[in-house]
Amino acid sequence: MPLDFTAYYDGEALMGFTIMYPRSSFNWGWYFAVPDQLRGKGVGQKILSLFLEKYKDKTNIIDMESPEQVCENQAIRRRRHAFYLRNGFRDTGVGRSFGGIDYTIMMMGDGTFTMQDYDEIIAELRSFWDNMPTPDNE
Repeated sequence: MPLDFTAYYDGEALMGFTIMYPRSSFNWGWYFAVPDQLRGKGVGQKILSLFLEKYKDKTNIIDMESPEQVCENQAIRRRRHAFYLRNGFRDTGVGRSFGGIDYTIMMMGDGTFTMQDYDEIIAELRSFWDNMPTPDNE
């Protein structure tokens, strides 16, 4: 699967990592993680800035657990959503559910993102993963 894994270090200490699925029409931000103990200290901001600089030539799309879904970690989801909004992402109005978790799609860059775009990504991913679960609403 053509994914770009990037780990971010401060000396020997892992500060976080990102996974990008580069595509011809836009980049799909697969994953972005910072250890819990480093959150709220500017580490995520630095990593996101490096990440976005690396992929600045295309529109970048991310999905995240919906901040609107009532759940135990709703406050964390809302902070995460606000973080992405502060950093130039915007909501697309597109979302899906997998395994009982609602996801919202955000983007940075020109254009729009539609359910058709999302379905194309899922079809591509399924070509790599034979056993990938289907969205709850299919």
